[in-house]
Amino acid sequence: MPAGDRVESSPGTRSVAIPEEIAKHLENRIRGTGFASVDAFVAFVLARLLETQDSVPFSEEEERRLRERLRSLGYID
Repeated sequence: MPAGDRVESSPGTRSVAIPEEIAKHLENRIRGTGFASVDAFVAFVLARLLETQDSVPFSEEEERRLRERLRSLGYID
């Protein structure tokens, strides 16, 4: 990401880039809810995912497909 495109994070936070199309869908989804921003919604969803991680693990097949997808997108080697 070019330096001009970087967004500074608040202390204790980290920025994550998501495609604009997904951000627009999320903006529509949170309209009329208690979420003040897409950032707040994404943080909430990720926190919930981490809470349930141990109780609902990925199956081996789901993990394999996820790894293949991440690899095809260039996120992992």
